[in-house]
Amino acid sequence: MRLGAQVFGLGIAALAVMSLAWGSFAPGQPVPDNFPGRGVLAIAADAVMLAGAAAILWWRTARWGAGALLAFYGVIVLVLMNGPVLARQFASYGIYESLAIQVAYLVGALLIWARDARMARVAQIVFGVCCVIYGGAHFAYMNLTAPLVPKWLPPSQVFWGQFTGVAQIAAGLAFLSGIRARLAGLLLAVMYALFTLLVHAPMLIAKPGDHFILTENATNLALIGIAWMVAESFRGREA
Repeated sequence: MRLGAQVFGLGIAALAVMSLAWGSFAPGQPVPDNFPGRGVLAIAADAVMLAGAAAILWWRTARWGAGALLAFYGVIVLVLMNGPVLARQFASYGIYESLAIQVAYLVGALLIWARDARMARVAQIVFGVCCVIYGGAHFAYMNLTAPLVPKWLPPSQVFWGQFTGVAQIAAGLAFLSGIRARLAGLLLAVMYALFTLLVHAPMLIAKPGDHFILTENATNLALIGIAWMVAESFRGREA
């Protein structure tokens, strides 16, 4: 799990550094533009992310860093930042996909922090739900998903949009049931790595200074680490 944790830490650190460079909150951290002291709060939030991620990268302090990220994402991001947004937009699928990404960061931190099999199982179940939401988003927003697939990849962009959506749903069900869950996690990590290779990295090469593309690469890096950790958490525990 250590390798997955460090990949996860790198992803969170990259998000924090880019947010600091732009003087903004990381994606998925909605704060109104007119909120008092918004700029200072953004720097503080980014600093917490960076400190937690840096601690995770040094294994001796990884649990402390994970605890800091648990508190940050669990209370500040999910409850205080996204709670009001969810109350207003509960009928929109997009808000659940956005929340699922923030919850995945919480899962990554929990797997590093946990010293109990029951807590690890909670993390596995929660990430399983997240994966089902991610897969569903491919179908709900196929008009946005399909164009991301390289045009040269046969048989079609829509096929791969559907395939990767089904793959994420299948992985989520594997995590929920515990059946072939470790294999599902490893394959999911490989798929996310291929997303970087085939989708996110080429976009970054084409537009190296684009903030959205940079953060998409960092988010995907964090998800690779989380999927790997979830896979390793099932070692010897599958049904």
